[in-house]
Amino acid sequence: MSETIMPLSGVRVIDFTQVMLGPCCTQMLGDFGADVMKIERPGAGDLSRSFYGERSEEAMNNAVFVSLNRNKRSVTLDTKSDEGRQAVLDLVRTADVVVDNFRAGVMDRLGLGYDTLSKLNPRIISASGTGFGPTGPYAHKGGQDVLAQAMTGVMEKTQDPSIPKSIYPTTLCDYSAGMHLVQGIMAALLMREKTGRGQKVAVSLYDSMIAMQMQEAAQWSKHREVLNWAAMPLTGVFDTTDGAIVIVGAFKANPLQDICTALEIDDLSPTYPTLAEQRANKPVLQKTFRDVIAGNTSAYWLQRLEAVDLLCAPVRALGEALDDPQTDVNGMLCPIDHPVLGKITVVGSPVHLSEAPLTVRHLPPRLGEHTEDVLQELAQMLKTEAAE
Repeated sequence: MSETIMPLSGVRVIDFTQVMLGPCCTQMLGDFGADVMKIERPGAGDLSRSFYGERSEEAMNNAVFVSLNRNKRSVTLDTKSDEGRQAVLDLVRTADVVVDNFRAGVMDRLGLGYDTLSKLNPRIISASGTGFGPTGPYAHKGGQDVLAQAMTGVMEKTQDPSIPKSIYPTTLCDYSAGMHLVQGIMAALLMREKTGRGQKVAVSLYDSMIAMQMQEAAQWSKHREVLNWAAMPLTGVFDTTDGAIVIVGAFKANPLQDICTALEIDDLSPTYPTLAEQRANKPVLQKTFRDVIAGNTSAYWLQRLEAVDLLCAPVRALGEALDDPQTDVNGMLCPIDHPVLGKITVVGSPVHLSEAPLTVRHLPPRLGEHTEDVLQELAQMLKTEAAE
């Protein structure tokens, strides 16, 4: 049976990434069919393998690591040794893409920067994800999701000034930058088809978070006005007798009137007819909603709100979302049977291609699992190249 043709079939990726930003990028490249060779430190590997601070086989193949590293092959090489560095350079000669998420300048110091690699292989695409960019006043800083939240204005905004500022609990910046890195690599591969040349691709946590606030940035630039979608007067999270719901009072001619209808209270829209008046009286409006909604169940209020076509939803825990039939129907559950970790369900790909559905060609690898195979393949490729 012939192998399924995937969008990136035949594309060879040398993967120096670890933790989140880089691995979520290279996992998607692997899901699209690329041959991803994950270069790891002997005895240690990706920092995510140390999530539990242990070096047992089970600990180094933990759920966090497994969630980000399917469809990759693990190769252990000491890039600081002559032998290890030469193996990497030989791999580059046969590769299409090299990906890293080290601090700016680290690949150059390792002798693996774009200028060096492009001399070995003019078609190579060198893609880097950093904290703040390859140059500039913060280039030297260690990049991390929480720091990017803090330094780009994301953390500063809250639903209400009385709410303490806090860390967004999901790796928003890492994932966004990782997906931007995928986009950059795909664009560079397409451009190479036209020019025959590779290039550098650079993304950063900082830039990804600035980009995510494109509407807010334009509003601030033009009007010096803070645009905060969570602070809209008719939008909020409200406790019920058995949980909580969220209401988005927007995108309708008179959402306040519709909310009042759903909550079975007097119409407040004549008292607060404009958005400006609603903003000025947000505490009063929100308290009115909160007091009423607290008296019944989530299901009761969702049914009433949906009856007047208001945007609303239950506030759920992740486990509830994973158990939802919609999650399964959308193909977002990917069960695997790992030789060390056992049966585990990880998140699938959010990109669904009708002609190239997600397949797990390689289970998340054990440290160095494919070193011998990859080096033997490399030797054969170099031998064939020399003979030609």
